[in-house]
Amino acid sequence: MAVLISSPMSKARSIMFQGTGSGVGKSIVCAAMCRLLARRGVRVAPFKAQNMALNSFVTADGKEMGRAQVFQAEACGLLPDVRMNPVLLKPSADSRSQVILMGKAQEHLGAKDYYERFHRHWQVVRSAYDSLSAEYDVIVLEGAGSPAEINLRKTDIVNMRMAAYAESAVVIVADIDKGGVFASLKGTYDLVEDRYRRLIKAFLINKFRGDVRLLEPGIEMFYKMVPVPVLGVLPWFYDIHVDEEDGVFVGNLESFKETSGEKVKVIVARLPRISNFTDFAPLALEPDVEIILSHNPEDLSGADVVILPGTKATTSDLEFLKEKGWEKALHSFVKRGGVVAGICGGFQMLGSIIHDPIGSDGRVGHHFGFDLLPIATEMVDHKALRQIEMSIHSKALSEKPISVRGYEIHMGRTRLHEDASNMTAVNLHDGEVFVFNEKSGILGTYIHGIFDNDTFRRSFLNFVRKRKGMSLHPPSLNYRKYRLNHFDKLADWLESNSNVEELLRLIDV
Repeated sequence: MAVLISSPMSKARSIMFQGTGSGVGKSIVCAAMCRLLARRGVRVAPFKAQNMALNSFVTADGKEMGRAQVFQAEACGLLPDVRMNPVLLKPSADSRSQVILMGKAQEHLGAKDYYERFHRHWQVVRSAYDSLSAEYDVIVLEGAGSPAEINLRKTDIVNMRMAAYAESAVVIVADIDKGGVFASLKGTYDLVEDRYRRLIKAFLINKFRGDVRLLEPGIEMFYKMVPVPVLGVLPWFYDIHVDEEDGVFVGNLESFKETSGEKVKVIVARLPRISNFTDFAPLALEPDVEIILSHNPEDLSGADVVILPGTKATTSDLEFLKEKGWEKALHSFVKRGGVVAGICGGFQMLGSIIHDPIGSDGRVGHHFGFDLLPIATEMVDHKALRQIEMSIHSKALSEKPISVRGYEIHMGRTRLHEDASNMTAVNLHDGEVFVFNEKSGILGTYIHGIFDNDTFRRSFLNFVRKRKGMSLHPPSLNYRKYRLNHFDKLADWLESNSNVEELLRLIDV
């Protein structure tokens, strides 16, 4: 039997939310708990030992972490700290992932090789947790997938082994919308090893639709079978904006806004390996925007804007778009006066060529882009990871310079062709991070989060509206205030539909 490593004597109190499977709502429940505690004056921080996601963020000190813990840190009122997510896996192919330890990329590994490094990763996780735990009153931990994956027990660093190390009370979250909620809860409880089962202190049933009174008899019967209380039945919500971790969600945001007047129709290319799709959430929330994800180039016929998003595999997704017929469709779209924007990998695709001597996508060589911007990209063997604050001087966007904040997270260095003219460009760190052809209406940038900036977002939309002969709109959305309001709504959702006092008792708050 494996020996449990004792956690440090001086540590924060903790609570951990695990799930009966992926997608049950663990990340959201953790964020709600973080906000609830922060509102009560508790010094609280989030933690997830190992995260697998293509959505990532760059911290102020240039380190990479999963956006789910960024969202939870924001709910706590904290700046993101890479200790909150010490191991990040970014899928780079169907069976391989880039391994990022404490914010720094290490290597690309298949599952077998990754699990063989269990002891090293477990040491990294413990060290990060000990350091974070020493600075806060409470840590809200998130599990991954399910603790009942019996084939992964020996190499688990994110579920029950982590809960035991942190001495956390464990709350199991189940998704009733998938059906079989009691079977999922009992199956998870039964399959957890005996030595860890004592840590399971409560259940939460999530994504409920209907009258909770109809469920109550089942909850009472279930308690006679499994001596663990159900401390809440959380209803499905449509009116709270949360960052999604693993899926494309912008279509869901349409329900959060009131539409008005003529709308700008935006098509976002649905790439096989799309990443950082949260970049488009602020656009989707604007009342004069309709945003659609599509892999069909025929959808460009009725669009005003096309966005090529970030991707974990630029050249592979570029070939995907070409095979689908996007190259011809994009050139026709531009000739009709349409506006095209590329972010990160999408920015690279807009250029004439991507030279990849290191085989970043597994193939060494030259890859021809869409040739819509006079730029060329060369892949390099290190990743750009930094936060950015810069000023954009473009009369087509604004009479005054626009201050923009965001972050870079990419492979490759992009430069303008020597004969390029009439371009608004920002060059930082020996490469272009922003290029805009005001005449053709084509924009490319490495800056994730560029549309989070209220002034830039509205200026961009009014640039499109002016080209299309629509009336201009004044700013209507303060995205920062909007997010803070929805964190409070999320905390209210948890507080109104669960036995919060009992949850707080589990962590002695």
